[in-house]
Amino acid sequence: MAVPFRRTSKTAKRLRRSHFKLSVSGLNTCPHCGTMIRSHHVCPNCGYYDGKAVVIVPEVAEKAPVKKTTKKPVVAAEKAVATPKAEVKATKKAAATKKVATNRIGNRGE
Repeated sequence: MAVPFRRTSKTAKRLRRSHFKLSVSGLNTCPHCGTMIRSHHVCPNCGYYDGKAVVIVPEVAEKAPVKKTTKKPVVAAEKAVATPKAEVKATKKAAATKKVATNRIGNRGE
């Protein structure tokens, strides 16, 4: 049985094993239904490929496609809450513009 002459260091062992890893398959989101699908394949959930219905999926045929709405309607009460933030930003900006005279060392010129 072979016995190593010297002990293999942690770094040498890890460098040797650096190529022993799993590869990530190319996954993208389906632009029609939003599920994760393999690149350049028909979506198994909705049956769309490149924006066109290619395969009729029986589960999807019963349902109509639902578009996602990202923007929620703004209520008048929320608009009133947004105005104090603008006032806070204006006061911070005014405070940031004030500068104190300092000499080269950083001490105040008093």
